[in-house]
Amino acid sequence: MQCAVNSKDKITAQLKRFGGNVRRERMASGKTQEWLAEKSDLNVRTLQSIEAGELNILITTAARIQKALGCDWDKLMET
Repeated sequence: MQCAVNSKDKITAQLKRFGGNVRRERMASGKTQEWLAEKSDLNVRTLQSIEAGELNILITTAARIQKALGCDWDKLMET
């Protein structure tokens, strides 16, 4: 069971990093959560959960966010 706990902790940490990177890139571009949610075809609460690292999303959702922000994948996937 030790591996399962460590794996869950790693996933949680990755989600928080990704969400923080989304927030950083959004704010650096001067965009609001409402703007990014609309451009990514998400509701604002979903985007808030993503930025908080509370939601595990599909790669297609991540791609819509990346496209809306117009940033490199590397910026969103930074550790």
